[in-house]
Amino acid sequence: MEGLMLARVLRDLEPLLPARTLGWVFPDETTAALLIDGVGNLVLSYRPPQPVLFVSRERLRGEPRSPFQRFLAARVRGDLLRVEQLKLDRVVLLHFGGESGFVDQAPTRLLFEVTGRNANVLVLPEGEGFAGRIVMAAREVTGSRNRFRTIRTGGTYTPPPPYEKLDPRSLTPEQAQALKQVPVGRWREHLDGLGPLLGAELARRAHLTSGDVPGDAWPRVLEAVQSLVADPTVSEGVMEQGAREAARTEKAAALRKALREPLEKRVTLLRNQLADVTRAEQGLEAAAVDREEADLLMAYAHDVKTGEVSVTLPAFDGSGPRPVSLEPQLTALQNAEKRYTRARRREEVYLRLAEREDVLRRDLHDAEARLADLDSADLGALEALSAQLQQERPEKSAYGMRFITPGGHEVLVGRNNKENATLTHRIGKSLDYWFHAQGYPGSHVLVRSGGRELAPPDILYAARLAATHSKARGSSNVPVDYTRIKHVWKPRGAPAGQVHYTDQKTVFVDGTLPES
Repeated sequence: MEGLMLARVLRDLEPLLPARTLGWVFPDETTAALLIDGVGNLVLSYRPPQPVLFVSRERLRGEPRSPFQRFLAARVRGDLLRVEQLKLDRVVLLHFGGESGFVDQAPTRLLFEVTGRNANVLVLPEGEGFAGRIVMAAREVTGSRNRFRTIRTGGTYTPPPPYEKLDPRSLTPEQAQALKQVPVGRWREHLDGLGPLLGAELARRAHLTSGDVPGDAWPRVLEAVQSLVADPTVSEGVMEQGAREAARTEKAAALRKALREPLEKRVTLLRNQLADVTRAEQGLEAAAVDREEADLLMAYAHDVKTGEVSVTLPAFDGSGPRPVSLEPQLTALQNAEKRYTRARRREEVYLRLAEREDVLRRDLHDAEARLADLDSADLGALEALSAQLQQERPEKSAYGMRFITPGGHEVLVGRNNKENATLTHRIGKSLDYWFHAQGYPGSHVLVRSGGRELAPPDILYAARLAATHSKARGSSNVPVDYTRIKHVWKPRGAPAGQVHYTDQKTVFVDGTLPES
């Protein structure tokens, strides 16, 4: 944002001062907005490299997100008395009157350096001019970052070095004529408040190219300068809609970048889950072969000898002999039962995944559409999408996954050995219930019963969670032990998550997620 643009913002604001302020809001970590009665929000966006200052009528929200923003909200208060600019440099000073209350706040000055990559906001005590002690700075600038000057809380503020340029607001024909041999693209080197953007805009309004020497056309350039003073906006380039639009464009770009990663991750996840459905469907063919071979072994069990590694049996459909591999240590019936179990597991996995296939395809279509629309979406659409994704994010517990039993008890399921140990030994109370799949590595499941007995539906619900979040996932008839937390202890020297327990009871459940 260039000096003339800042001057235009302050020029529009000055007739309304002094004005009552209604407090600060913080739309993001590098934006502060001061609500001014009868004016709107005075927005200070101090994110490098494109800091801006503008007045907005939008309804802005946001709590402080940094120590500096919390200090700003608490200490920079009271009526906005006046605003001033250091010549036409990119340095603005806001004077606040302070306020009285349970804790009085002294008058302060807020200094905004709208200076590209060195953008900063500083709180100074009451005073005159652009100097004083720095009460707090948004960004600390040390000698390692800037060898010309440092900005540190408690230090003394040093304004940018002085310079000599013509003021375009009072540029006379004589001064303009003296520049007639200077290429119009270099007039900004002689005029205060003009940077690269306004310098290029000056050439466009004068109907010259940046390399043209005005010569006898200097009156046209003078008119263009006066036009810029009245309306310092850019008709082409990134500042097309002025400071406010530049801030919105930058915010949209940052939000677009932040949203792209979670959307791409979601698309990848959904595609992988649909690939699981395809693999499970292919597993049905293997399940059919397992069942057919199991049926043959059951039918011809008397002809199969234990210890053989394979056997050839006649197919039921008369298509000829069928070779069947065997595990030699098992009997024919045990080999058949193992095939039935494997086929049943594959069929259950497919049914469980197939139930979600339509939902997965719909979610994938939505996620891909959101990703495709990301580049063309405006700021409002991006903010709405961000809020929607935030609402859709599943609730996370600080420790473990969280469920609710049919009876309304909270259930926490450990996601790793560290969480298992935390749930069992730190969070669980002595009369809470503890569940674990018997004989399988898996999650500790804690039911926070508050000492009350669990009803059978609650026991079965928690047991299925323990079976599902164990190595027995997908199996049927999984034994799950449960007992009170007071009967669970960690052996001395055992790793995290390893426990012994007594007084347990056992239920047999399927290793699939219970219905919510």
